[in-house]
Amino acid sequence: MKPAVTKLTGISHFFAAAGYSLGGFRRLIKEAAFRQELLFAVVALVLLLAVGATLAELMIAVILFLTVFAIEALNTAIEEVIDRISPEISSVGKHAKDLGSFAVLCMLTACGIFMLFTIGKHLMFG
Repeated sequence: MKPAVTKLTGISHFFAAAGYSLGGFRRLIKEAAFRQELLFAVVALVLLLAVGATLAELMIAVILFLTVFAIEALNTAIEEVIDRISPEISSVGKHAKDLGSFAVLCMLTACGIFMLFTIGKHLMFG
C-alpha cells in the first residue's frame, strides 16, 4: 500500500509551487535556446526604452516575451518526456518535438514583428 500524499494548502502550497517553478527555471536556463531568447528579450527591451516606447508598448513586449519563455518551457518538457519514453528515433517523437519547436518559432516571430513595428514607428514618427 502506498503512503498517503499530504496535500499542501495555503501558504505552504504557495511556497512549494514557487520552489517547483524555480526548479523549472534552473532546468530551462541550461537550454541554449532559452538563453538566446532571454538575451533577445533584454536587448529588445533596451531598444524599446532607447526609442522612447510607451509603457503600454513595454508591457506588450514583456507579455510577449513571457509567453515565449512559457512556450519554450513547454517545448523543453515535451522533449524531456519524448526522450524518456521513446529514446529511439520515432516519427511520433519527431513530430511532437517539431510541433513544439514550431510553437516557439511562432511566438518569436510575433515578438520580432512587434519589435520591428514598434521601433520603426518610433524612429519614423518620434
